[in-house]
Amino acid sequence: MLVAVDSSGSYANLILPKALQGARLSARDRAFATELTYGTLRAQGSLDHLLTPYLSRRLEDLDAEVRAALRLGAYQLWRTRVPAHAAVWQTVALAPRRARGLVNAVLRKVATAVEGADPLRLADVNDPLDRLVLETAHPRWIVDAYDDALGGDLAETTLALAADDTRPTVHLAALPGRLTPSALAAESGGRVGELSPYAVYLDEGGDPGAFASIRAGAARVQDEGSQLCAIALHRAVGEPATGDRAPIVDLAAGPGGKAALLAALISGERPFAAAELRPHRAKLVRQTGVGPVVVADGRRPPFAPGTAAGVLLDAPCTGLGALRRRPEARWRRQPTDLAGLVELQRALLTASLELVRPGGVVGYVVCSPHLAEAVVAPELYVNFDLVDVPALLGLGDDARAADTQGRRLQLWPHRHGTDAMSMTILRRR
Repeated sequence: MLVAVDSSGSYANLILPKALQGARLSARDRAFATELTYGTLRAQGSLDHLLTPYLSRRLEDLDAEVRAALRLGAYQLWRTRVPAHAAVWQTVALAPRRARGLVNAVLRKVATAVEGADPLRLADVNDPLDRLVLETAHPRWIVDAYDDALGGDLAETTLALAADDTRPTVHLAALPGRLTPSALAAESGGRVGELSPYAVYLDEGGDPGAFASIRAGAARVQDEGSQLCAIALHRAVGEPATGDRAPIVDLAAGPGGKAALLAALISGERPFAAAELRPHRAKLVRQTGVGPVVVADGRRPPFAPGTAAGVLLDAPCTGLGALRRRPEARWRRQPTDLAGLVELQRALLTASLELVRPGGVVGYVVCSPHLAEAVVAPELYVNFDLVDVPALLGLGDDARAADTQGRRLQLWPHRHGTDAMSMTILRRR
């Protein structure tokens, strides 16, 4: 798994379940394999820092198989209760023959360092944010982004970064009109959620695909934060007046989670349409049962300007709000990605604002707390008013962002148990 992610650009959350499905492992060993894979990927930067003093060559210059063995061994020594001799011996056995002497020598030195009080040499690091880089295994630009979004509160930033290493609880959504949360909880052995009226938590895990309601399309796997964004948009639009058939549009709908819940909430009270640029993602949206779904560029939507009652824009973003679900993402994403994404987000939002009629609303969503992505530039909404999203959802002040007069919703894993979703709702005057 580590080699595939490193050298082939694979995604661990996609390839690991398939590999485990075909492996003859006990439940305990499946859990251990998952911990080793995800843990090593999440901690990669700190592991590289831990390994570097004991290498005569740059880690990047070693073969992918050797890098993977070194990181895997170092992770076991540093972050697990595997005995040092077992971690070293088993990792050396996994390494390519030509590199076993190197792996053995380096890991023995790492084992000695880990037995000491300061294996990461934090005593030499004066900047508290640089210390967080090593302690929480995040690139500095992501540490800075979290710190900015949390107003420079170091303790809060530490909690937010630490939450990226926690295993997220599986959230289900019972689609209104088709299934109640209590029925879904009874079927799944979960419990009814706390923030979304349609959420169910699977605290004990399990395979959601085994539930009949999931297979029938009456329920979905969906983070509770994502559910809240669809709910907020629906509430902001409000019930239609008699004869009002102005539609709600999902402008970047793939893969369809928010579209499915939003369409179920609308339930025929007004038309609903979805657009998605990439055909394979548009196919996923259609499979949820919503429609019509068109393959189109949201920057040039095939809908008449000034006619929509509401537009949901779940814009492409860095995904920093879901790092706990994608262990390699924190190292794969780069700060240079931001400029292009922000430009795209701005273009999509501009198109969304042009679609709504007077009194209509646009819900702008990103799964990122990065202020460059989450904050809507004021010049974009001179003819719009900000809707108080936390109040609309009945959430407390801890869901209010510091910017845009506290009207933007900002969820956090360490506060709400959801992905770090951000949502701004704008109402046309």
